[in-house]
Amino acid sequence: MSDTQYVAKWGIMATGGIAETFAKDLLTNPAIRGVTDVRHEIVAVGASRSSDKATDFIKRIKGPASAKCYGSYAELVNDPNVDIVYVATPHSHHFQNTMLALEAGKHVLCEKSFTVTASQTKKLVETARLKGLFLMEAVWTRFFPSSIEIRDLISSGAIGNIHRVTGDFSFNINDETGNLALDDSHRLASSELAGGALLDLGIYPITWVFQTLYHLWSDGDKEKPRVIAAINQHHTGVDEMTSIILQFPLHKAMGIALTTFRVATDPDGKGTSGPVVRIQGSLGEIQVFGCAPKPSKYNLLKKGNEPKEFECVYPKDAERDNWGHGMYWEADECVRCLRDGKLESQTMSLEESIVIMETMEEVLKQGGVEYPEAIKTDVYDPKSSLNAGGR
Repeated sequence: MSDTQYVAKWGIMATGGIAETFAKDLLTNPAIRGVTDVRHEIVAVGASRSSDKATDFIKRIKGPASAKCYGSYAELVNDPNVDIVYVATPHSHHFQNTMLALEAGKHVLCEKSFTVTASQTKKLVETARLKGLFLMEAVWTRFFPSSIEIRDLISSGAIGNIHRVTGDFSFNINDETGNLALDDSHRLASSELAGGALLDLGIYPITWVFQTLYHLWSDGDKEKPRVIAAINQHHTGVDEMTSIILQFPLHKAMGIALTTFRVATDPDGKGTSGPVVRIQGSLGEIQVFGCAPKPSKYNLLKKGNEPKEFECVYPKDAERDNWGHGMYWEADECVRCLRDGKLESQTMSLEESIVIMETMEEVLKQGGVEYPEAIKTDVYDPKSSLNAGGR
């Protein structure tokens, strides 16, 4: 272990599945992915209502016995040993939970979708900048080596000017009668938890549109998209099928993002249904296979050339039961930013998170999706019930 490694001390807010996956990635040996300059430690976990849930979480991830286990989020963010908080609660809770951490003086990595409304995202950004704290939306796909390679290919002009990007991330969760196999209280179906396909799944095809178009344009050349959307609503009021066209007329480009609970992007689960993302340029295209959040490979196709195939690799830690999901790269980015005194990541900038949230808000507006005021407000309330709950 290098003496020059910069070590970040993490606090994990919530104890559900995504928190467990992320925490396990934090605990993998950085050497498996060729990282020698930064390292992660989990020093505290905050559960909703009971410290027993936090204790059980530490056991599940085989975490350090020294980690503090709290039964409230307030205790977690006020732990003086915590450098940065990972917020892994439902979308409905992100604004209040992230504000809780920022107000306690903690840096934050918050799961996507960042918030429920654009005004909430803007308030988080304003608060973080005012307090001189690091803040980032946890769009892990942005930080994969394969994503970086694809963006580099585009920037090099390998497929010319990009004119169209299409992406789909959908699950078939129908039961045998054709009804959605979701209880109304499930986070995907519940309006109170900001459920629906868009904020949970649709963020990924939108991510591919933005990271291959908007993100690669120079600051003075960035163009916000015109949004055209259609939504089929579930009986709980959330979106269950959403189709989006993002038009960038100045760049002669369009993005098409699809998401639903009714049909699957990959029906047989074997990746035989073709590319899940197509990035189409004037000289060729890049096809992404597997699933939009975590691709398995990508192909480069150019007229008159043989296709080139590139594998997407996610290193595993053999000494930790082959853990390694790919979330460690976004964590590495956070720690490097802390080390270098940066308050945001250029790979997932706060400005871009705001534009993406504005885009999704417009999609929901056009589709008639309304969430309760309690989860839409941009007024911070440290005593909000949302600062006691989690998943």
